[in-house]
Amino acid sequence: MAQVTERHFSQGHDRDIRVNICRTDAQPSRVSRRCHSAGVTAILLRMTTDTDSGSGEPALTIDELAARAGTTVRTVRFYGTKGLLPPPVIGPRRVGHYGPEHLARLALIEELQHQGMTLAAIERYLDRLPPGLSDHDLAIHRAVVASWAPDAEETVTAQELRRRAGRPLDGEDVERLVAMDVVRPEGDAYRIDPGLLRLAVQLLDVPLSEKAILAARTVLTEHSRAAAHELSQLFRTEVAERAEEDVKSLSAHMQPLIVQALLTTFQRSLRAEVHQWLPESCPESEEGRPS
Repeated sequence: MAQVTERHFSQGHDRDIRVNICRTDAQPSRVSRRCHSAGVTAILLRMTTDTDSGSGEPALTIDELAARAGTTVRTVRFYGTKGLLPPPVIGPRRVGHYGPEHLARLALIEELQHQGMTLAAIERYLDRLPPGLSDHDLAIHRAVVASWAPDAEETVTAQELRRRAGRPLDGEDVERLVAMDVVRPEGDAYRIDPGLLRLAVQLLDVPLSEKAILAARTVLTEHSRAAAHELSQLFRTEVAERAEEDVKSLSAHMQPLIVQALLTTFQRSLRAEVHQWLPESCPESEEGRPS
C-alpha cells in the first residue's frame, strides 16, 4: 500500500456501493488434539462459529501496524484523522496500540482504493458497515470488493511480493505459494494473482497439507464454474431481447451482487454442514470457547 493523501483520492471514480453480508463474528476456537482432522476443524470453526467479536488484544504499535500493512505511519495517521480507522487503545506511557481490526481495515481501504474509489466514497462505504465487525468480517468484505476487479496478473519484484504479502516470506513460503499456483517465478521477478495472494499467504499458517489445500481449491473451482454457467444461462434468457449496452450495464451491476449472494449462501451452507458432524467428530470442540 503506497503512501496516500487526500489528493491521491481525488482521482478515480466516486462509486457509492453498499455491501451487506451475513455477520459471522468468527474466531478460531481451541480444538482438542484428539479430534479427527483437527486442522480442518479449526478452519471450519473460524468460518462458522459465532463468538464474541475481536481476535486478540491490540498489541501493535503504529510503526508495527504500518509495516504489517505495507504502508507508512503517515498514511495510518491520515486515515485515523479522517475517521477511516478506529482510534488505538491507549496503553502504558500513553502509547497507542492497534489490533487485527485495524490491520483488516487497512487491507479493505487498500482494496477500495484499488477499485478507484475516492476518499468520500470510501468514507461512505465504511460508515455503512455494521458496527462491531471483527477482522474476519472485514476480510470477507475485502474479498467481495476484490471480486469486482477484472482478472489481472502482475509482475513484481521479490521485495514487492513480500510487501504485498504483509509479512516476511522465506524460501519455503514462496515455494508453497508457487505450488498453490498463486505465484509464478519469472527470472528475478514473480508473476502474481493479486486477488488470491492475501488468501494464499493466510493459508501458509493453516495446519493443512498442500495436497488438501489444492484439492479444496479444485472443489471450489469446479462448483463455482458450474454455478456461473447455470446463472449465465438463466440471465441470458432474461436479457435476450435487450440492447447490448443494456446487457453490459446490467452485467456490471449484477456481478458484485451475485458474488455477495454466493458468499452468504455458501457460509450458511457450510455452517449447517459443520454443525451436523462437528459434535460427533469432536465432542470437546466447545472447550475453550468464550462465553
